[in-house]
Amino acid sequence: MDSAVDGPRQPPARAGSRLCTRCGERKAALKRPKTLEQICRECFYIVFEDEIHQTIVENNLFKPGDRVAIGASGGKDSTVLAYVLSELNHRHKYCLDLFLLSVDEGITGYRDDSLETVKRNEIQYGLPLKIISYKDLYGWTMDDIVKAIGLKNNCTFCGVFRRQALDRGAALLKVDKIVTGHNADDIAETVLLNILRGDIARLSRCTFITTGEDGPIPRCKPFKYTYEKEIVIYPYYAISHIFSCIYSPNAYRGFAREFIKDLERMRPRAILDIIKSGENFRISTTTRMPEQGTCERCGYISSQKLCKACVLLDGLNRGLPKLGVGRTKGVAGGDSDCEQQAKRPERSRSSLQGKHGNIDF
Repeated sequence: MDSAVDGPRQPPARAGSRLCTRCGERKAALKRPKTLEQICRECFYIVFEDEIHQTIVENNLFKPGDRVAIGASGGKDSTVLAYVLSELNHRHKYCLDLFLLSVDEGITGYRDDSLETVKRNEIQYGLPLKIISYKDLYGWTMDDIVKAIGLKNNCTFCGVFRRQALDRGAALLKVDKIVTGHNADDIAETVLLNILRGDIARLSRCTFITTGEDGPIPRCKPFKYTYEKEIVIYPYYAISHIFSCIYSPNAYRGFAREFIKDLERMRPRAILDIIKSGENFRISTTTRMPEQGTCERCGYISSQKLCKACVLLDGLNRGLPKLGVGRTKGVAGGDSDCEQQAKRPERSRSSLQGKHGNIDF
């Protein structure tokens, strides 16, 4: 074609000079990790918050008057969650009473720093803060536990204790629901982990946006479809440091996380596809599932006579820190080793009922 008619050929537009694919008015400032759209900063703010609002509304996560505890660790996910949920609560009139709930695991150089961030959030967002500690609940800090068991299995203790600590803190606040900052990446990782472990019970529910409805206090995940990368670049993320647990460099979940990142680089939608496959998972009606009950000692939800926290505490207090770590296999004609030892009549400080009173769930 004649260049004299069409004029000189223009150089290809650079990424920074493209217009936003949404508003068509402002220059694109970023490529959305989730959709690869070239959008401006202002449109990113809008779509990020609107998608979370739609997730909340479409899944009926709350009702007016609910008291809601935000699990606040001081990390990027929970800090953005606290801000966004507070903003949406005012903007869309959810009529929620919001609280910040933090767990102090007792990890020197990690949790003490991140709790300072949570305390700043309390002031910035005007939300009441409740801090509950492992030391007060269990008589042990994570620093103490690591000294007893080493680095290999400490994540088992921390995960079990934190889950129960959040529920106990929420019970003290008399809330109706707990919300956590678990994002799409986290849920996709959990789907893969449960497949690798062959954990059918957890695989069947790990993609639920609300869990624990048959337990003491339901938990919700407003960030279920929100990519971690978008949480990181969200502008109201007001922390200058990302805190990483010093005791979990080799956690099993880390390998699943790296695999998810590799998949995302090849195909950004892979994260949502994994979540969708988990949602479509169905269990055979002939599969026997664990029956939910309550711990005979502390009253917490458990599928065994004693909950995992009480079994782990028994081991720590008896100088057998590996008691209850890993899966327990039933013994023919009797209970597993862990259950046998946990049922000994000796009462130690692991009894939450004896030391700290019994919180009714």
